[in-house]
Amino acid sequence: MARAFKRWRWAIAIVGLLLLGLGYAFWPEPKAVDLGVVTRGPMAVGVTDDGVTREKELYVVTAPVTGFAARIGFDAGDSIHKGQVITKIAARPTAPLDQRTQEELEGALASAHATATSAAAALAQAERDLARAEALDRQGFIARAQLEATRTRVATDRAALAQARAEARRIAASLGDAGRVARGRPVAVTAPVSGAVLQVPSESEGMVAEGATLMTIGDPTQIEVVVDLLSREAVRVKPGGRAEITQWGGDTLVGHVESIEPYGWLKISALGIEEQRVNVIIGFDPAAARAAARLGHGYQVDVTIILWHSPDAVRVPIGALFRGTDGGWRIFVENRGRVRERAIAIGHVNEDFAEVRARLSVGDRVVLNPGRALNDGDRVRPR
Repeated sequence: MARAFKRWRWAIAIVGLLLLGLGYAFWPEPKAVDLGVVTRGPMAVGVTDDGVTREKELYVVTAPVTGFAARIGFDAGDSIHKGQVITKIAARPTAPLDQRTQEELEGALASAHATATSAAAALAQAERDLARAEALDRQGFIARAQLEATRTRVATDRAALAQARAEARRIAASLGDAGRVARGRPVAVTAPVSGAVLQVPSESEGMVAEGATLMTIGDPTQIEVVVDLLSREAVRVKPGGRAEITQWGGDTLVGHVESIEPYGWLKISALGIEEQRVNVIIGFDPAAARAAARLGHGYQVDVTIILWHSPDAVRVPIGALFRGTDGGWRIFVENRGRVRERAIAIGHVNEDFAEVRARLSVGDRVVLNPGRALNDGDRVRPR
C-alpha cells in the first residue's frame, strides 16, 4: 500500500485539489440582505389628510341696497374698526338718452305744454261762466242744476290743468336728468366688527347689486384648520385628540381636535371615486398660536390626527413583515449569519413601525424587505 500510495501520490493530490475546487465553486454563498433592529421607543398611529385653514369668525359685508358705490379705500391686510365707513351707496344714475328718445321726449313735452295751455284757457272760461251763473242764482234767474253743472266743469278743468302741468314737469325732468347722478342721501356701509381686511373683491366705484360682497373681515390671530376625512376614519377620531400640522412652510405645529361635524358630504376623488367625507375642526395649542399667526384664511396644510400613542413600545421596522402561507405575519430573524423564519404577533402599525407583542426582543436583527428567494436557514450577510 505504501508503495502504491507513493506511486500515485501526485494523482491523488491533484484529484483532491480538483474536488476542493469544485466544492468551493459550488458551495452556496451567503445572500446579501438589508438588516434592521428591533428597538424600544415612542410610537404613534394616526390618520393623515390635507387640511385648509380658516378664520374662526368670518364676517362678509354685503351691499344693503342696489346703487352706485363709492370707491373702497381699504386693501387686504389693513386694520379696520367697528363702525368705520367702508363705502357709501348712492341712488343709481339715470341712463343717458339716445337721439330718437330725446326727440320723442321733446315732442311729448311740447304736447304737454300745449295741453296745459288749452286746459288753462278752458278753466278761465269755466270760471267766468261760474261767476255769471252765481250772479244769476242770487237773482233767482237760473236753475240750481245748471249752477252745479257749471261748478263741476270748473273743478274738472282745474284737474285737467294740474294733470297737464304735472306731465310737462315729468317729461322735463326726464330730459334734464338724463345721464346724471340721482339725488338723495347715500347709504353708508360700516364695518360690523373690528379686525383685519381679508378680501376686497373690487375697490373701484361702480354699480353694485343688493347682497353683493363688498368686504370680508376677520381676526388673523383666530385661525383653525378644517380637514375632511373619510367617514370611516372620522369615526375613530375623538374630540381633544392630538393633531400635528405639517407641510405649511415651517416646523410642526401641535393642535387638538375641537369637534367632528355630524353631517357628511359626498366628494369625488381625483380618480373619480365617490367618497363620503366628514369635516374635523382642529384648533391650535397656545404654544403654537404665535407660529400659526403666520397662516391666513384658506392656506393648505397636512394634518395628522393621533389615534394611539405609546412612549415605550417594542417596535420593528414595517419593511421586515411579510405574510406567511397561513395568512399570519412572519419575519426573518438573523442569528450568526443565518436567518430563521418566525411567526410574530403585532399590534398597532404606522408608516414606519409595527408594535411587537410577542416572539421578538429588543436588539434582534431582522431582514428588511426579504425576497421570495430567501428561505428559512439560508446563510446571509449584511448588504
